[in-house]
Amino acid sequence: MDTIVNAVENALNISGRPKGSSTGNPPKDGERKYFVCGNWKCNGTTQSVLDLIEVYNSAGPIPANCEVGACVPYIHIPLCLSKLRDDVMVSAQNCGLNDGAGAYTGEIGAFQLKDIGCTWVCIGHSERREGFGMAGEDVDLCAKKMKTALDAGLKVMFAIGEKKEERENGTTNDVCAAQLAPALKLLSEDDWANVVVAYEPVWAIGTGLTATPEMAQETHAFIRKWFVDNVSDAVANAMRIQYGGSMKGANAKELLAQPDIDGGLIGGASLKADFFNVVNGCPQ
Repeated sequence: MDTIVNAVENALNISGRPKGSSTGNPPKDGERKYFVCGNWKCNGTTQSVLDLIEVYNSAGPIPANCEVGACVPYIHIPLCLSKLRDDVMVSAQNCGLNDGAGAYTGEIGAFQLKDIGCTWVCIGHSERREGFGMAGEDVDLCAKKMKTALDAGLKVMFAIGEKKEERENGTTNDVCAAQLAPALKLLSEDDWANVVVAYEPVWAIGTGLTATPEMAQETHAFIRKWFVDNVSDAVANAMRIQYGGSMKGANAKELLAQPDIDGGLIGGASLKADFFNVVNGCPQ
């Protein structure tokens, strides 16, 4: 196995990734570490990704109380694993339900992502739940894919959130609870240690609209209480809950100052230098 891993590292030059750097103090015992992750979505050519990697690599130190990642398109994962600074964890945007190799044309298995060197995968993003021209992924499928990814050794950002009409009719909490509930039957209490919940109000993704810090905090507090009621106090207290939905440098500091907002899943701003304004917006 070591020989295979070394061969992959040599092929991708993983061991040659430039070293990152940190500043400030790590979280104190009992404090949650912020997690800011970019979601590059279906963006990037080889050259534009190389340019973006240079932006990330030259962005300076990362706060020691913040973990940073990037969800990149499958085809650019090897490039990022060879050239992106080593303190930005490389994530995939999705994975298949299959837990092993087989006749799954077009799918990428979680075991393959783990094998190539990915750390995280995003499951349940609203764009995949909706379907963009194909059948969307329902709540049960998202939960099953999360379990498959965890069993393969990946960590999971599990995205949940309500649509505009659901926010307006007052069912935000019901929607979030329904998207979380199927996982209760599949995940052990230990599994949750490798999960981050990404709350993304669908009406705020890519629209320029953003939940006010107070609105976001209210929903994050509900999600944490859901874990108290349905899993355990320990899991609830440790669970990191990201906010996603047009978070950028201009509004990150106010959002991240809320007691139950533990980071962000960042879309458009992650494709430019402003991403590190979000990262540096984490309270020190």
